[in-house]
Amino acid sequence: MGEGGMSSMLMLGLMVLVFYFFMIRPQMKKQKDLKKFREALAKGDHVVSIGGIHGRILEVADSTVLIESEKTKLRLDKSAISQSSEDQISS
Repeated sequence: MGEGGMSSMLMLGLMVLVFYFFMIRPQMKKQKDLKKFREALAKGDHVVSIGGIHGRILEVADSTVLIESEKTKLRLDKSAISQSSEDQISS
C-alpha cells in the first residue's frame, strides 16, 4: 500500500465517521426519545397514533393503551402511538 492507498483509506474512514454522526446517531437518539415517550404515557394524555387517530388515553396496560376518540374506544399497542397531541400543536 503506497501513499495513494493510505489517503483513500483515510477518506473512507472520514466518510464513515460523517455518515455515523449525521445519519446513524440522530436516528438512534430519536428512537430512544420515542421509547421514553411511550413508557411515560399516562391516563388523560392526548395522543396521535401512527395511523392519524387522535384521542385521549383512558387506560394504560403493559403493552397497550385504551384511547377514546369521538366517543369510540380503541385499544392500541403502545408502539402505534407516535406523538402527543400537544407536541403536534406546538410544532
